[in-house]
Amino acid sequence: MGLEAVGDLALHIILRKLGAEESARAACVSKQLRASASEDPLWSHFCAQDLHLHQPLDPHGNLAPSFKASYGLWRESFSMYPWSLVKRAKRCWAKITNWLSLHFPEAHSSLNKGASEADIQHLETQLKVKLPLPTRILYRFHDGQDLHDSLLGLIGGYSFYNHLVNVSLLPLHQIVLETKHVMPKLGFSATPDYIVVASSSSTYSQKLFFLNCTTGQLYVGTANLLPDAEMLPCVPNALLNSVHDHNGDQQQDGMLLWLEEHYRRLENGIIRLREQEAMRSISQFPEESPLCSTAVTNGVQVRCSSVFVPEFSNLQDNTQRYYFSYSIRMSLLPEGCGINGMTFNSCQLLSRHWVIRAYDVVVANVNGEAVIGKYPLLCPGEQEFVYESCTPLPSSSGSIEGSFMFVPGRLADPKGSRFRVPAARFPLQLPDYIF
Repeated sequence: MGLEAVGDLALHIILRKLGAEESARAACVSKQLRASASEDPLWSHFCAQDLHLHQPLDPHGNLAPSFKASYGLWRESFSMYPWSLVKRAKRCWAKITNWLSLHFPEAHSSLNKGASEADIQHLETQLKVKLPLPTRILYRFHDGQDLHDSLLGLIGGYSFYNHLVNVSLLPLHQIVLETKHVMPKLGFSATPDYIVVASSSSTYSQKLFFLNCTTGQLYVGTANLLPDAEMLPCVPNALLNSVHDHNGDQQQDGMLLWLEEHYRRLENGIIRLREQEAMRSISQFPEESPLCSTAVTNGVQVRCSSVFVPEFSNLQDNTQRYYFSYSIRMSLLPEGCGINGMTFNSCQLLSRHWVIRAYDVVVANVNGEAVIGKYPLLCPGEQEFVYESCTPLPSSSGSIEGSFMFVPGRLADPKGSRFRVPAARFPLQLPDYIF
């Protein structure tokens, strides 16, 4: 059967399944295939599938004459890189930017346009490094963030007491400045493989992320960063070595894996936006089970989760080896506070009790009034009362559980007997990915 017997629709379906590269080759076979393989709806599909483009834009954001022309311009602009790796990096950024545009547009607007090859080569010359291919491509799409607002960090963070962390992805020029400033203090001048790629400043310390340009691993500094250059890997080492072939098509480094895991957590609702005092930021405290526990008692809901704090962790200290911050979110459900068949419109916290374990060994048993000096009053339909605290652990895994004592009504005007509200056990755990 010749091509004449194959309808245009059938050819279109076949070419879609073949993909862009094979369709371009098929166009050389016959006039009929050339005509079918040149149709713009076909290339609109390839642009959406491979590049997440829904308009025929070139790599600079300008309108191209057609989707086919747009696809060709992208291939030409990234011709020095494995195309499968380009598509993967583009998908990663598309996932992140789509989430930001829907949920956090002010952070989306902080993303810089892509860097040029000349920009990347300037960094490599200045720092005497060679960026891993995945990181080079990621920066071709977005040159980090404009750092005008410290709470718009792409990675987000956490807070407890006066310690506020919000991690931003640095633009290339800032990488050069930060690396030249920090690296001599770490004694790495003999092996200049590390560059600073993300950071957050806080009242007490600076949280810094380093990319090893030779191994591709991403690291974060601990409390011993400056005296001893102590770091922890941010992605599982096994993944860096698991998918490398001689064509380079499946290369991956710490930056790409880190950002892919970040968008997965955003998309799945594991981490979310936090709004506090009219300020919004991405919170790294998990919101979903099993990393977040939820318990409801007499209408009072308590949600708990923790996050690892590398910048306070001291791997040389057996008692404060790993540091964790934990977030407690409590609220009164719309039906109010129900006790013994009676319903009350409010209840107020009186005291707390915590049991902290390292593995299965109790290392702290804490009783006390209030939480961080506050006695929150809960009313139906109001926002959660949120507070954060922290604890060191001698081990990389542990847990916290406990309870709160509440009074129906108000402490100054109780409407009944005090009642206990459990906080279900939640993990303290050194994660596979550190943010």
